Amino acid sequence: MSVTLPDFRIAEPLLSQVLMILDQQIDPYLNQGFVAANMVTRLALAGKRLQLGLVYRYPCQSSYQQRVMSLTKALAVLDEIDEVECEIDFQVPAYAQAPDSNLKQIKQIIAVASGKGGVGKSTTAVNLALALASEGAKVGILDADIYGPSIPLMLGVTSFRPQSADGKSMTAATAHGITAQSIGFMLVDDQAAVWRGPMAAGALIQLVNDTLWPELDYLVIDLPPGTGDIQLTLSQKVPVSGAVVVTTPQDVALMDAKKGITMFQKVNIPVLGVVENMSFHVCSECGHKDHPFGADGGSEIAKRYNLPLLGSMPLQLTLRESMDKGTPIMVANPDSDVAGIYREIARKVGASLATLQRQAQVSISVEDDE
Repeated sequence: MSVTLPDFRIAEPLLSQVLMILDQQIDPYLNQGFVAANMVTRLALAGKRLQLGLVYRYPCQSSYQQRVMSLTKALAVLDEIDEVECEIDFQVPAYAQAPDSNLKQIKQIIAVASGKGGVGKSTTAVNLALALASEGAKVGILDADIYGPSIPLMLGVTSFRPQSADGKSMTAATAHGITAQSIGFMLVDDQAAVWRGPMAAGALIQLVNDTLWPELDYLVIDLPPGTGDIQLTLSQKVPVSGAVVVTTPQDVALMDAKKGITMFQKVNIPVLGVVENMSFHVCSECGHKDHPFGADGGSEIAKRYNLPLLGSMPLQLTLRESMDKGTPIMVANPDSDVAGIYREIARKVGASLATLQRQAQVSISVEDDE
């Protein structure tokens, strides 16, 4: 595969030396050098100061400074360069959509699913959305669990009610820096959505299409558990970029997670990886790590389907309490180890989507050449 480079303002042979060093810097999530990954947008030399422009296709702003320091150190071996001035941009590649689509302002849509209820799927969806936002992305979340909406409580916006100025579209809530929509915003107190499957699926599509979404890099959809009408309707009517499957180490949860993975495979939605919740518990008194629900289940199912294990989350009281209070761990304690795991999951998910998009573009390019 040939890589088209920008018009760099550095003379040979220094240009070749700089490009070689940049491509030896392997991005840990894209598994490519900066040149091969098409991340280098600008190279210019002002005296002995190298002006470098980079664009990341996935959110990772918390590690920008560390990466610039690494690049500066690597380029310092060249006598012609005394200083590196690096500008970093972030641009999410857009998933192909029709220009007249109601979702045209959303670049990527991520489904978070589980085969079984009670495995922490909604907790994962909320903290994944917040982690993507903390890494620099514009993010929205859609609560597609029509029968058991929990996003309003988890985000602390239970009193929000959508407004409609034209009788067709409706506003969404804003919480902790992300946009949110849920059927729960339209239900009063303990009111239940007593609908058959097709009605619930129709309500989901209405929520997706009629919401006044702002420009978003990612829309995270928190699906209900199972593999029924809502999941199938979503795959047919909504341009989902990829899916994350959530499980616990229990055999019964793993069995249902396998069904979720095969469902996405059948409808041609890429599964980006597996998140294992309740993986272990660390005793607050002695620090002993225990596995109350079994061990290595998530890694085994990921290996069986040739998928990455995106992260293993501990069974932790503060994680549950933060969700009940409407201040998720990414907000309540962003410097905690658990928040760090969610940021790692977010970077992996974003990088996987960027890689899939790039592979699709290369495939189209090859077909055009033929």
